[in-house]
Amino acid sequence: MSIRFTIATPLGFSVRTTDAYWQKLIIKHPDIADLEGLVQQVLYNPDEVRQSSRDESVLLFYLLSKPQRWVVAVARRLNGEGFLSIAYQTDAIKEGVVLWHK
Repeated sequence: MSIRFTIATPLGFSVRTTDAYWQKLIIKHPDIADLEGLVQQVLYNPDEVRQSSRDESVLLFYLLSKPQRWVVAVARRLNGEGFLSIAYQTDAIKEGVVLWHK
């Protein structure tokens, strides 16, 4: 299992994903297949980070990529380690507690 990337977040922990998981992710969300650099950037330098309103171990990292269009990287943090859960594009920010803002 090879690590595809590990990115330090402004919240003091890193988020990682493997090659195999990235391949599964882009099958589910093919629109981000060419946006790996943006997914890494949203983790490293997000515009905003929110805690999921449903699961406090889930954090949503947002980066405005175009007017009214965000790239979202969703990470789960367990025992101090972060794992990329999903990444996608959206036109709306979900509810949740704002943990960090640029």
